Amino acid sequence: MSTQENKQLIKQGYELFQRGDIDALLATYAEDIEWSSPELGNVPFSGNYHGKEEVRQFFADLSNAMIPLEFAPREMVAEGDKVVVLGHEAWSVRANNRRIEGDWAHVFTIRDGMVVSFQDFPHTAATMMGFEGQPAGITQGAGLQPGQSGSQSLPH
Repeated sequence: MSTQENKQLIKQGYELFQRGDIDALLATYAEDIEWSSPELGNVPFSGNYHGKEEVRQFFADLSNAMIPLEFAPREMVAEGDKVVVLGHEAWSVRANNRRIEGDWAHVFTIRDGMVVSFQDFPHTAATMMGFEGQPAGITQGAGLQPGQSGSQSLPH
């Protein structure tokens, strides 16, 4: 795929996430996708996930832990099989109503029209402070509805 096609695939993925269509989003991922983010103490969705079913669990864990207030991909750069996206987010931690806000970077690798790896570079200090004092893996609340409060600002 061209870099433009790779960018379009990732843009489509963010749109699917924001609409809450995780099944359609997962359809753009390779069966053996590698999903990685830093291990962050008591943050229940941090760490590495391997394969679509574990990534599906990531989205469930994220949904159970936080409510989206803002999720805005802002810049996208593609080179070869890589797409890097810079953005901003704000969330509310369900268990304690703390607000987490900060900038992030995502790095996607694409092969044969499918996302084969994802690396998350979140605002780790803000995320850790949001979950400070929470037992690992303990959250409460209902499902994530990204399309309800998210915003997208990527150019067309």
